[in-house]
Amino acid sequence: MTADAIVLGAGIIGVSTAVQLALRGKSVVLIDRRGPGEETSFGNAGLIQREGVVPYGFPQQLGTILRYALNNRIDAHYHLGALPSVAKFLSRYWWNSNVSRHKVIARAYAPLIEHSISEHAGMISAAGAEHLIRKDGWTEAFRTKGKRDSEIREAERLKSEYGLSFKALDAKELAAKEPHLSGDFVGGLSWIDPWSVVDPHALTLAYVKLLEQHGGRFVKGDATTLAKTSTGWSVKTEDGLVEAKDVVVALGPWSDTVTKPLGYNFLLGVKRGYHMHYGMSDNKVLNGWTMDAERGYFLAPMRQGIRLTTGAEFALRDAPKTPVQLDRAEAVARTIFPLGKRLDQEPWMGARPCTPDMMPIIGKAPRHAGLWFAFGHSHHGLTLGPVTGRVIAEAICGETPFIDITAYRPDRFPI
Repeated sequence: MTADAIVLGAGIIGVSTAVQLALRGKSVVLIDRRGPGEETSFGNAGLIQREGVVPYGFPQQLGTILRYALNNRIDAHYHLGALPSVAKFLSRYWWNSNVSRHKVIARAYAPLIEHSISEHAGMISAAGAEHLIRKDGWTEAFRTKGKRDSEIREAERLKSEYGLSFKALDAKELAAKEPHLSGDFVGGLSWIDPWSVVDPHALTLAYVKLLEQHGGRFVKGDATTLAKTSTGWSVKTEDGLVEAKDVVVALGPWSDTVTKPLGYNFLLGVKRGYHMHYGMSDNKVLNGWTMDAERGYFLAPMRQGIRLTTGAEFALRDAPKTPVQLDRAEAVARTIFPLGKRLDQEPWMGARPCTPDMMPIIGKAPRHAGLWFAFGHSHHGLTLGPVTGRVIAEAICGETPFIDITAYRPDRFPI
């Protein structure tokens, strides 16, 4: 089997890249060891975060770091045994999260976020996936006036610098928006620009169908069999050997299984996350995506039920599940919202691929012709799938990417 391009990884980044290549007339084979969207793209809060121009930074205040060190929180958890392996990543992550450096990174990151909604919109329309989308933003709920006031000040800054839209809510307005939340909250902040996805896995599958409509193929295969040929690259699949001139590595947290054998040693970290779906008690309703801001978990009304999602777990990528954050979050969530019984047999876990400067790796490999990278999107894989797919496809096709991708180039790291 021959093609113009191979895309390794059928998460939202890889699928979107394959679609964008196919839309430009390229013959494309999308390859993954599992079905499309069955890894990290399967579970998340389901937000296309137009407001997310500021990447999640590492705490800078010593007191905050010490509180996290107690390892009893919902928004962050770590495996003690993993710390020696991830210490180098964490130290660079902390260094890049310095206030001045973080601001520079946010400005470089913003163009990707700026086009997240518009690029999804085109693919959603083409895929006939409008039924999976809601366009009513999401809400932060605050337990204290201090947290509320600081977050509203930050929202005002983001509005001024990046043109984002929000609405500050007092306690009565929050209660009107979410009448079945408890009275623990003093107010909220409603982000207006973001869209939400009621079934992220279904959206990924809709994009796969769009790929197939334009002549692309999905096959199961082993990305670690990637090999250089005289004319390009080859990969072994269940349907036989696939060869192509160009190959895109979009394997998320597993990208190193391909890049390291080729001599690229990116300093990648992993933030694992968990979710669980719940039924409803007493016919109560959650109207929209809601975050308990001080506790650090999300409640989202998905097609499968109310999805509770956790923050970040710092652990080795392939370590067994330890859903302690989920248990902590559920205990708190039940005090502020009438969750019913668990609907999943076991908690879902995914691994988010993270770079120490909080920006993805997008662009041509420095030392190999026809090799391209598109991974490291951290918390914003769903958000940035289509915009990443477009810019990498434009670069492969010899076009000038519609936004400058220099800041995301692979060789910004010592590799």
